[in-house]
Amino acid sequence: MKHFTLIAAGMVLLSFFSCQNKPEKQAGPLDGTDFQWQIDQFADVRILRYQVDDFDSLSLKQKKLVYYLSQAAVCGRDITFDQNYKYNLLIRRSLEAICEGYKGDRSTDDFKKFEIYLKRVWFSNGIHHHYSTDKFVPEFSSAYFTSLVENTPRELFPQEFEAGFVEELIFSPVAAKRVCLDAGIDLVKCSACNFYEDITEKEVEDFYAKMLDPNDPEPVSYGLNSKLVKVDGKLTEKRYHLGGMYSTAIEKIIYWLEKAAGVAENNEQKETVESLIKYYKTGDLKEFDRYSILWVKDLQSQVDFVNGFIETYGDPLGRKGGWESIVNFKNIEATKRTDIIGKNAQWFEDHSPIDDKFKKKEVKGVSAKVITAAMLGGESYPATPIGVNLPNADWIRKEYGSKSVTIENITYAYDQAAMGSGQLEEFAYSPEEVELAKKWGGLANNLHTDLHECLGHGSGQLAQGIKGDELKNYGSTLEEARADLFALYYMLDDKIVELGLMPTLDAAKAEYSNYIRNGLMVQLTRIELGKNIEESHMRNRKLIAQWCYEKGKADNVIEKKTRDNKSYFVINDFAKLHKLFGELLKEVQRIKSEGDYETGKALVENYAVKVDPVLHKEVLDRYAKLKLAPYAGFVNPVYTLVMKDGEIADVNVEYVTDYSKQMMDYSKNYSYLPTIN
Repeated sequence: MKHFTLIAAGMVLLSFFSCQNKPEKQAGPLDGTDFQWQIDQFADVRILRYQVDDFDSLSLKQKKLVYYLSQAAVCGRDITFDQNYKYNLLIRRSLEAICEGYKGDRSTDDFKKFEIYLKRVWFSNGIHHHYSTDKFVPEFSSAYFTSLVENTPRELFPQEFEAGFVEELIFSPVAAKRVCLDAGIDLVKCSACNFYEDITEKEVEDFYAKMLDPNDPEPVSYGLNSKLVKVDGKLTEKRYHLGGMYSTAIEKIIYWLEKAAGVAENNEQKETVESLIKYYKTGDLKEFDRYSILWVKDLQSQVDFVNGFIETYGDPLGRKGGWESIVNFKNIEATKRTDIIGKNAQWFEDHSPIDDKFKKKEVKGVSAKVITAAMLGGESYPATPIGVNLPNADWIRKEYGSKSVTIENITYAYDQAAMGSGQLEEFAYSPEEVELAKKWGGLANNLHTDLHECLGHGSGQLAQGIKGDELKNYGSTLEEARADLFALYYMLDDKIVELGLMPTLDAAKAEYSNYIRNGLMVQLTRIELGKNIEESHMRNRKLIAQWCYEKGKADNVIEKKTRDNKSYFVINDFAKLHKLFGELLKEVQRIKSEGDYETGKALVENYAVKVDPVLHKEVLDRYAKLKLAPYAGFVNPVYTLVMKDGEIADVNVEYVTDYSKQMMDYSKNYSYLPTIN
């Protein structure tokens, strides 16, 4: 599971599109405010950079390991595009052909609109918004697209390119939604994601229901690494492995993983990498479980990674794993904070407000660390989480534990880019609330992520006979709510101060205010007026904030105030809000533990989906005056080998300043899949 945050910043547009054929500048690490955190802004997106602090402190062997794993991380990029929509690669490659070879005037407003559209496709790994999953359309006309094609050499386009077909894919209402979560419709037929083809939701459910053994204590995550299709009228899985679907990209991933295994820090890490390689070669999900267990148990290695078909947010049924990778190494000093949390995991489990029958009698294998991200790939690039807790299989969590990370150089980059944006002052009610956020917000946000990932996702247990997938399209929202509620509940507990995780509970109050402000107002800046909330993390935040607001009305726990025709939500009683968080945590845990689909559905639909249109318009108008972009993502650093006498003598890291050039470079040098899969 991943943890995302919402941070907005207003910065000057600092770089321009590589279709203008401008040379890219490279910059090394800089100190403090001299480092250029934001390098681009377009549509509703900012592009930031992150620093790989302390990379030079790694040994040469560790640097090689980071380099090889980073190469593997980039090699799977095309898989993400293809999983998001069957024709994404055709569209992307066609647009890139125009970017590279268009002979017409590149200074016109229409061409600038074309540039922005291509940037959006890159950012979202396809033609659907990365968060809302709605299809976005260009601001230029189909007639202009025709002129772009006519003035671009045909040999630059992919072999499968047909101008009329690609034009229809881009401009028509076809494939309007990548992931449909609305109740009362066929979620599979409605969704444009490339996990199913020409089949219904019921056919999918029936297909996998036949595979499940309710008495298996180690259930396989059936369907995690496959596309389900009909062949001669029979449902068939096209599995992702060497020789199967996505084989040409997987072959390259394996190549770099084999090199990584050769420079592993220890035997445990080597065995972990080799198990992942075997999984990629065979597609055997039992081998994936073996890899996951080995990965959880490897606590000694400083360099670590995520690589594979893992998170299921992109599947409306919560079954298929999107491909992703994060390469990282431990921030030893900051990890002292998460070490304390992990060592006290049993105390937190024992004192949780959930029913005793859903508590783990023995919390196993909880490991947590603060990391420095070194490379992002697949679903984690350009938009990336700030925290991760894996593996997702509940039985592995119960028997072997989980590994949690907080990605602190990413959160630091967000914080640096957000300085002076004015967003906090616009939506916080009082100077005292602003001051509290400025003083404690950074610490509180990191601690919330720590608790969410380290303990929240790994807490609790399922009732006997429950497998964990019963909540279907509501599962991701409720799981994120469960982890957030766990973190929120404990942040205002004296135990946090006693353990030295916070010097004062004022920090928790800063996080409470931020969470309610975000859940009820600020995150609405990410949604078009008139639309409902679709994305799981946003639904989670709205669910918690709205439920607590409504349940606490009698005691005026959270008050909606108006000043100068502007709305604010102010917490009047932090202790009672803390109690409400505990009550909701108890119910959400019960829903998950018992697989109570109907109650879970009602909770999400009643509190997490609908938006007050009057408040929404107000928030959008206030936000527009700040000239901010509500979403942010990152460019990756570039690692280069320093050779001496035919051997690797060092690895250098450089920071790019041209988002579009990196995207074009990746498309030219790391694009291995056929155009249509």
